[in-house]
Amino acid sequence: MSPEFLIANLIVCLAPGLGVIYTLSVSLGSGLRAGAWAALGCTLATVFHLGVALAGLAAILHTSALLFQAIKLAGAVYLLWMAWTTLKGTGALAISPDTCAASPLRIVRRGVLLNLLNPKLPLFFLAFLPQFLPAASATPNRDLFALGLVFVATTGAVMLTYALAAGTMRRYLVESERAMAWLRRIFAAGFAALGLRLALERA
Repeated sequence: MSPEFLIANLIVCLAPGLGVIYTLSVSLGSGLRAGAWAALGCTLATVFHLGVALAGLAAILHTSALLFQAIKLAGAVYLLWMAWTTLKGTGALAISPDTCAASPLRIVRRGVLLNLLNPKLPLFFLAFLPQFLPAASATPNRDLFALGLVFVATTGAVMLTYALAAGTMRRYLVESERAMAWLRRIFAAGFAALGLRLALERA
């Protein structure tokens, strides 16, 4: 496994995206434990998308414009709904002093659903992983699977790091109503921007 892959893999996982925004918002809203459950949900969705890509279903998704559009629009609508509930301070993403805002199952389920409704993820795996496949590989499927597992493990570690950082900062923020109001606006804007970008993207 090349150093180039490990570096690129880490950069991709560190880049702010839907999973990062969700994990940060849950950690700030409900504490480190809830943030860890959010990280788990996002990581589980990554495992699913990896399986889809390795099974070749991503190629089918890429060639079926109708299926791609349906999944994409469903994801965009869900993201906009998350933006609205975050802005209003309701739902599982409510940022409040309470540390038991939602059950672990609900937090994980939301994290999985948010990421499952992004059809770009399996296409990303198809485009990203083969670039780091050894040219003389005698077992390309096994090597791709190994690269994918490293990506999933890195995703989980990065999400947990974000959750730890947000959970640590939380106690300094929840005492300020003004800070919490701005956090709700920032996360709502983040979800809305991701939803609009998803809706406007092409297969």
